[in-house]
This record gives sequence, C-alpha cells and structure tokens, in this order.
Amino acid sequence: MRLPPLSLVLGGASSGKSVFAERMVRQSGLAKVYIATAEMTDGEMSEKIATHRQRRAGQGWRTVEAPHDTSRALAQIESGEVALLDCVSFWLTNLMIDGGDWEEELELLLDVLTQMRAPVVMVSNDVSGGVVPENALARAFQRAQGEVNQRLAAECDLVVYVRAGLPQVLKGQPNLDDVDDPW
Repeated sequence: MRLPPLSLVLGGASSGKSVFAERMVRQSGLAKVYIATAEMTDGEMSEKIATHRQRRAGQGWRTVEAPHDTSRALAQIESGEVALLDCVSFWLTNLMIDGGDWEEELELLLDVLTQMRAPVVMVSNDVSGGVVPENALARAFQRAQGEVNQRLAAECDLVVYVRAGLPQVLKGQPNLDDVDDPW
C-alpha cells in the first residue's frame, strides 16, 4: 500500500485506531518508525504501553520515545521510512500538563509535517462526541484537542475514523493498488 504524505487516524478511546494505523504502516513496505508520546505515569499507562510494544514486537519497528519533543523526532525521519505518531492526544496532554504553549507547538508540528520527506500516519483521539467535562482543565483539553484535530485533518491527504475497529474514510482515497485487503 502506498501511503499518502500525511494521514490522520481518529477514533474514541479503545476504538482500534492504533491497530488500524499500525496495519497501514506495515502494509506500506517502508521501514517502520514508531514515535511514542505516552509516558508511564501510573500502572494503567504502563500496561497500555506494554500492550502496544508487545503488538509491535518482532515486526521490525524502530521506536523513538518523544513525549515532549515530537516535532524534532519527526524531523529526523528519513526518506524510505514511514513514521507512526501514536498519539497526538498524549502529545497534547504532555504539553498542557507541563504548562507548554500547545498552540505554538502545534504550529511547529505543522511546519515539520509539511516538510517531511517520508509519509507520516498520526493517531489521535476524537473528543467531540462526549459530554462537556465538569472541570476547567478537562474542558480546555477538549477544546484544544478539537482544534488540533481540525488543523491536522486540514493538512492531511487521508483522514480515517475508526469505531469498533472499523475504518471510515472521511477525507482522501487510500491507494489500494498493491493490497488485496488493506482494511
């Protein structure tokens, strides 16, 4: 499967978006680079990270831990590689918890993405379908995540929404020339 330059895979929590994005990257035939943004902040996150690592084990992935300097990690991806950024939501969470300027960092990320020499597949949570959170930080995150997703989707050639493990193409056309069953 030939990937477009920029792809965004959206979905809710535990929707299957990461599994789907990993499959897209594996089917590209390029050298796979996993840009990891999650941090082991507690036992639950440690288990989630271990599950993701185990799923990729033995498949030739190179992992780059980049919970804070994600743009720099992406800028080092070479042609002949494909980057999977998993996930934008943890990147945003890290910025907001650390008091970083997420709008400035988003501009930097968008600048790097538009100059990439290799395809990038990004995974991000869709927070638009849930209830309005009860606390200010959660509401600020929901607004920021919505804006980040909209800005990324505007730049992407392919946007796919995954629900219950099933993909729905929102934007673009996947190139299915070399793949019998890509989805």
